[in-house]
Amino acid sequence: MNSKLLESPRRVEDAVSDVTVLAGDGYMLPLKKGQILRLVDVEGNQSGDVQIYNANDPTERYNANNTITAQANTMIELGTVIRSNCGNAMLTVIADTCGEHDTLGSGCSAEGNVVRYTNKTRYMHSCRDTFVRTLENYGLSKRDQTCNLNFFTKVILDDKGRLEFADGISGPGKYIELRADMDVLFLLSDCSQLNNPCNDYNPTPIRLLVFDK
Repeated sequence: MNSKLLESPRRVEDAVSDVTVLAGDGYMLPLKKGQILRLVDVEGNQSGDVQIYNANDPTERYNANNTITAQANTMIELGTVIRSNCGNAMLTVIADTCGEHDTLGSGCSAEGNVVRYTNKTRYMHSCRDTFVRTLENYGLSKRDQTCNLNFFTKVILDDKGRLEFADGISGPGKYIELRADMDVLFLLSDCSQLNNPCNDYNPTPIRLLVFDK
């Protein structure tokens, strides 16, 4: 058995919240300390881009450097503690049937699409635009964007410092569960990227289930 994989004992019918987010949509989910969030890759190979904030003080937010340094690993996997810019624990991975999730690749943007895929892609949906639209509904702005995680996505870092998207690491029904270690705002952009294999060129839904502790 892969030591990075662990199924959850929680039953779907016991969830206190069950939301399906369509490709290209954003969703802000408040979580209370101790609650458990399950992200489900409904059809497989879907990238879920995420930003995380302290619900009581949004100036405290997910920080990639602190998370990577504390665990000496660039991947989010079973046992990972996701940390804030203050070094505090925000979420802990307590179950995972996928195995590895990315901390290195930034969310797609209009500008990034142009650089990577030509000007024809400038006005395609992007995670950065989705983040901004959703943040504005909570009194936050473009300036409040922070580092993002990419669940169900793996970006390979080679020995020359180059990044490359890996394809096919997830599958239908794969999930990751995270325990909230503080009250958080969990911001999801269900990535609609059509130009690289992170979504198998076919964006699909992500399901969010919340369980009480």
